[in-house]
Amino acid sequence: MTKVATITDVAERAGVSVPTVSRVLTGAAKVSPAKREAVEAAILELNYRPSGAARVLASRRPMVISVIAGDTSRYGYAEAIRGVEEAARAGGYTVMITVVESTDADEVERAIDAALSQPLAGVVVLKFDPPGVVALQRIPPELPVVALSGVRDASVPQALLDEARAAEEVTEFLLSLGHRTVHHVRVPPSRKEDGRTTGWRRALRRAGAAVPEPFDATWEARSGVAIGEALAADDDVTAVFCGNDEIAMGVIRGIRIAGKRVPEDISVIGFDDHPLAELWSPPLTTVRQDFAGMGRRGFDLLLAEIEGRDGKRLSSERPRLVVRESTAPPR
Repeated sequence: MTKVATITDVAERAGVSVPTVSRVLTGAAKVSPAKREAVEAAILELNYRPSGAARVLASRRPMVISVIAGDTSRYGYAEAIRGVEEAARAGGYTVMITVVESTDADEVERAIDAALSQPLAGVVVLKFDPPGVVALQRIPPELPVVALSGVRDASVPQALLDEARAAEEVTEFLLSLGHRTVHHVRVPPSRKEDGRTTGWRRALRRAGAAVPEPFDATWEARSGVAIGEALAADDDVTAVFCGNDEIAMGVIRGIRIAGKRVPEDISVIGFDDHPLAELWSPPLTTVRQDFAGMGRRGFDLLLAEIEGRDGKRLSSERPRLVVRESTAPPR
């Protein structure tokens, strides 16, 4: 195996001391042109790569972005992180991901300490769930921070996907097909009520339609199956809006187990436009959220904070309704 060159190897090849090589790398003190040229030539010959710490010292500023999230496996979370990472990498930054698994004070403290163990340029927090909300509150105030969320929060720079308005559009669409009301299956909220539920409720009240009690699912798609069976047992149910696509797939499965059809008996709409949504049977009507785009917008806001530029603190985008075959007028 080829030996990786060290700073000592560079010093020996250049005929200088290790501190001299360090001064060339960091710019901490003046070095004669001859010695600088010798060190730079040795670096090229040995293909020496300075450590991250040395690069930070050389640039006089940290180049690491911390992303803090309650999960990294869910579709929306993973896509948002991808967007941040792509934009950060294009800007010369490295991304470090820290997961906060619960709202337990010790767990949050450990996660924040792990993130702060690196010299950070700034932090992006995925504020989609309670752990993300709590983590955001624990970020030191002197550190640049941006939140990614579906609910507006004026206290922090934020890249937003306007879930409430999109949920209103979903509900209005189902009512326009002739459904008298729309039932709702919600995913675990980041606070008392998230934008998807708020928008659904607002649209029903504005239309003068009944507002049924929502069903609560977990983050597991399987939790939608029992809910789908319960919905199918009620003949008054003709339309269902689910908090995400995976839950909608579980609900459709439960409706079929109960002997009813989608959309002939019950229309079902999801949220997020998961890659499998258009391949599901029937192809799922849903709301397309550009999570990766939100991640990129969030990094742009963070970069403005890092560089001390005055500018907007909110970047908002409205998700788009995608109509497929899981919805139809009621029988």
